[in-house]
Amino acid sequence: MLKNYLKIAFRNLKKNKGFTTINIVGLAIGMAAAMLIMLWVKSEFTYDRFYSKTDQIYEVGIKDVWDGATVQHFFTPKPMAAALKTDFPEINNIVRMNNGTGFLLTNGEVKLSKEQGSFVDSSFLKIFDFKVLAGNPIEALKNPNQIVLTKSLALRLFDDENPINQSLKVNNSELLTVSAIIEDIPNNSFMNKISYFVPWTLMEKLGYSDDYWQNNSIQTYVELDKSINIDQFKRNIKGFLRKHTETKIEIFVEPVANKWLYSKFTDMGKPTSSRIRMVQSFVAIACFVLLIACINFMNLSTAQSEKKAKEVGVRKVVGANKSKLISQFLTESILIALIAGILSLIITFLVLPSFSDSISRKLTIPYTNILFWSVFLGFIFITGLLAGSYPAFYLSSFIPVKVLKGKLLSVQQKFNPRKVLVVSQFCIAIILIITTISIQKQIQYAQNRELGYNKERLINIMDQGDIRKNYTLIKNALISSGVASDVSRTSSPLTENWSTNPMDWDGKPKGNNTIFARIGVDDNLVKTAGLHLIAGRDFDLSKFPTDSSAMIINESAAKVFNFDDPIGKTIVDGRNWHIIGVIKDFVQESPFNPVTPLVIQGIHSGVNVTNIRINDNIETKDALNRIEKIFKEYNSEYPFEYTFVDTEYAEKFKDFQQLGKLSSLFAILTIFISCLGLYGLAAYMAENRTKEIGVRKVLGASIFSITNMLSKQFVYLVFFACIIAFPIAYFISDNMLSSYSYRIKITWDIFLYAGTGAITITLLTISYQSIKAAIANPVDSLRDE
Repeated sequence: MLKNYLKIAFRNLKKNKGFTTINIVGLAIGMAAAMLIMLWVKSEFTYDRFYSKTDQIYEVGIKDVWDGATVQHFFTPKPMAAALKTDFPEINNIVRMNNGTGFLLTNGEVKLSKEQGSFVDSSFLKIFDFKVLAGNPIEALKNPNQIVLTKSLALRLFDDENPINQSLKVNNSELLTVSAIIEDIPNNSFMNKISYFVPWTLMEKLGYSDDYWQNNSIQTYVELDKSINIDQFKRNIKGFLRKHTETKIEIFVEPVANKWLYSKFTDMGKPTSSRIRMVQSFVAIACFVLLIACINFMNLSTAQSEKKAKEVGVRKVVGANKSKLISQFLTESILIALIAGILSLIITFLVLPSFSDSISRKLTIPYTNILFWSVFLGFIFITGLLAGSYPAFYLSSFIPVKVLKGKLLSVQQKFNPRKVLVVSQFCIAIILIITTISIQKQIQYAQNRELGYNKERLINIMDQGDIRKNYTLIKNALISSGVASDVSRTSSPLTENWSTNPMDWDGKPKGNNTIFARIGVDDNLVKTAGLHLIAGRDFDLSKFPTDSSAMIINESAAKVFNFDDPIGKTIVDGRNWHIIGVIKDFVQESPFNPVTPLVIQGIHSGVNVTNIRINDNIETKDALNRIEKIFKEYNSEYPFEYTFVDTEYAEKFKDFQQLGKLSSLFAILTIFISCLGLYGLAAYMAENRTKEIGVRKVLGASIFSITNMLSKQFVYLVFFACIIAFPIAYFISDNMLSSYSYRIKITWDIFLYAGTGAITITLLTISYQSIKAAIANPVDSLRDE
């Protein structure tokens, strides 16, 4: 029986080559798009879930109340780990991590300084069990003179030589022994940028550690015993800090597996994140794209119902029951889905490298995984059932007597499923278009936001080697050579903030817990960065030595302090700081959020980033070469490394731009698949009405009137789809942008563009078939009458 079904299915597919091609191409593109999205979604949901003890690993966080709002973060004090291990025996292992270590690693002539490392406790490889390729993971981080390298870093440093027990010079001072080589950190790990690990005892030896309970600057991870009640543990650990320091701050733990998707928290302490919302959105998009491809199949299959109607009628007359007819039609649809599935796999294989590049994530098709093939075949089977279900039940329900008497048309007029399917299809497409336009406008809106400083031709260089010691000589050389117009040092890059604190001042309202962002600076920051000074002056240590304990505040901070005239007022933050200037707010962190109250403190607060304003009269490439020579003269052991501030700022849009690219891509695919279906329907409609068109032309109908007649019903359907889609799209877009404080309003022009675009695309799609039918010679169509 199955063999017979397949034989008939192949004959039908071969007989209707045009419709078969459209069906297969539409389904293949839809399935390939869904497959790409689901590969990405899989990589998102496997983030930090591949450790053997994933279910037992938790990150320790701190919960505090700032300015009346609950604020939660995962920066903890260094001495907390030992106390936790002592107080809670249910903690099997605990590890501290201090990321961002940027040592100069030297092996002979090979020097690397851009690699990111981390100080960790010796228990690190017990908790995070990355595959160890060489060395002993138990002993690898016990001594301060050891270092663990990833495979790729070991190759760059030692080439083909065995690195185990080899010496590696760090910062031209410390000699560390390579104690272990681990597999490269996977892309779907929060540690994916780290390429080496050094012992916490080295950090203590170098004097970088401290026992200050108020210094929340590292990450702490615990491995809990399998048998514990996690809810009870969370209740017990809540007031831990109160036993060791005077504070009302609480601590909590969250599974490390939630770190990527649930990295932010609401005021009520519940996990939420735009990341998980984005993933959920793309799961929905994958379903929508596949659904549209299936709707195409249904549309084209029901459109051909008149051709198959008599076949169904004859089969029923000779004894075929409804279940056998359904089986035959489902066999045909599953066969199409199988062919489309194979084609979709080929498409996915070809576009996957480009897709991976666009999302900055290496994705692979797991060919050797039996589960993948099981899911893939199940996916094809379900797609075939979904795509062929309606046509199968619809066609098998024809009444033989009416069909064989030619009364199918009257049956169809009571309910036309194709109209419902076309409307559904374009509803989804229009919703995707509107959300895509909203995302693009939001990106543009944030990019056009007034930055508050001049980011062009401004570079920053992190302290390394002898830069700090020779800074005065470097600065003088840069200015005297004319390559730099201004130079200033800060405690963090202008595009980031590494320090926050509450402040005290005269007249501070009771209960005001505002947290201020802080930057340390030496001199001339306003001039170097191009900040806009509202009142007062810039830092100038040559004229005013007391500027080392001076402070410039931004507009937002001035509103919090609420001084009639802030110039000369004193702010307390560990010491007394006098205000010498007020600047306009500038965007330092997320361009999608409000500006944080900011205080810029004098050099007493510490600095470690050199900011250089390149002279406008010198070509950038030439300027960089000259700047490099100066740094090489005073910091010869280290490679010259710099970052453009405008490049750093552009990175802030990366995630949102990826969302925009992906939504644009899949919106285009959705429209393309929808247009394939419309093209097929228009071709079928023109073919079925050939004789009617011939009669109309003989009676004097113009080409325009015939084209209009064939086109208007599709335009009406798309117009109706717009009416349904607009409110749904508004709700989705508004909800999607609700997590951003600095956001656009969803305006009417977005809907106008989407609606006009959908109708224009519809007309362009069906115009070829409509005009072709309208200009055909009526003699050919009426010859047999």
